[in-house]
Amino acid sequence: MPMNVKPIATLDERINDIRGRTAEIVNTHILPNESKLWNSRRSAVYEEAARQEARVLREDIKQEVKKAGLWAPHLPQEYGGMGLDFLAHAYMNEVLAYALGAASLFGVVAPNSGNQTILVKYGTEEQKQQWLMPLIDGVMESGFSMTEPHNPGSDPRSLDTAAVRDGDEWVINGHKWFTSNGLAADFFIVMVRVQDDSPDATTRPGQMAQIIVPTDNPGVEIVRGIGIWGRDSSDHCEVRYNDVRVPIENILGAVGQGHQAAQDRLGAGRVFHCMNSIGQMWRAFDLMVERTTTRKVHGGLQRDKQFIQGFIADSYIDIQAARLMTIHCAEKVDAGLKEARTDISAIKVFVPEMYHRVVDRAIQVWGAAGVSNDLPLAGMYMGARTLRLADGPDEVHKILIAKNVLGRYDSGESWDFGN
Repeated sequence: MPMNVKPIATLDERINDIRGRTAEIVNTHILPNESKLWNSRRSAVYEEAARQEARVLREDIKQEVKKAGLWAPHLPQEYGGMGLDFLAHAYMNEVLAYALGAASLFGVVAPNSGNQTILVKYGTEEQKQQWLMPLIDGVMESGFSMTEPHNPGSDPRSLDTAAVRDGDEWVINGHKWFTSNGLAADFFIVMVRVQDDSPDATTRPGQMAQIIVPTDNPGVEIVRGIGIWGRDSSDHCEVRYNDVRVPIENILGAVGQGHQAAQDRLGAGRVFHCMNSIGQMWRAFDLMVERTTTRKVHGGLQRDKQFIQGFIADSYIDIQAARLMTIHCAEKVDAGLKEARTDISAIKVFVPEMYHRVVDRAIQVWGAAGVSNDLPLAGMYMGARTLRLADGPDEVHKILIAKNVLGRYDSGESWDFGN
């Protein structure tokens, strides 16, 4: 079933045009070919001819995307992207996420896209030429290395991977895991704490920084691809940094900007993840309703059973609530309002819960097929659960919401839900 995307009366013509053209490619080129495009990634026993067909098909779709001017919405135009503003990008993500994997055919591939954004903002011209441009051209892969197995990812203050200055080099020691794209990456962006012991040190010990580390450097040990959700391995890797030396020039921005760079990446990413979730909820809803109109059970169609009608109503409510909350938050972020921090945390908690519920109902309606690889629902279900941990666990965001609300009341002002 194609995604039903019509112009939204309250949006400007430009965003409606982007949504419409994105949906046209998703509906025309991606949805009809989903089984061909991605099956080679899931099956160990897959004919080479089919793999080649999938590769060619993906490249053909990428060319259609580029012809339509929809390539790399996250990148400025001078780097070959669309140069979209935040709100337009959020609305585009909603449509892209309807088909799992579609974003990669539009040049948005995590963690490369997030690293590209950081390099654009914080990188020097030399760093952009050495790392950003090959990343954009697809001749390099990258990873993001922040989380540590012995420290809580919800508390960035606990990170202890150290970078010590030694002459014209940083010497890095630490232990990371869930480093994204670890098996394929040519370089990592590594979150460290700087311990500058040089006599002319101008930085305060322990300040955070992000440093570019080539994966073929001596001392970079890829320990394993961590098994997740019952799989033996994944591209999220455990990595040890043992006296790894890189040039001083490999730092992104300045010492002390590491945490802000991470927040730049994660803050916008949380909104985009929620818009992605809504696009996938939309797909799960369509699949569920479509099934109810064709599946006969106990003498009639599912659609005529009261339980199923309750599923449809509850999922409609969940999607509408999640979508309106996320758009409201995105509008605040786009306007640069400080208060958006509370809304970002609120959607980060609320939307994955709604996503989980909507997909769970769709799986229930589809029965055994719902957990099979024939449908995208199983992948969505695991993704929804993972989102409750990714970009900060729910509990941390609830604490932040409560602190912001209580702070407003402590100042003698009540909360203004109208704004």
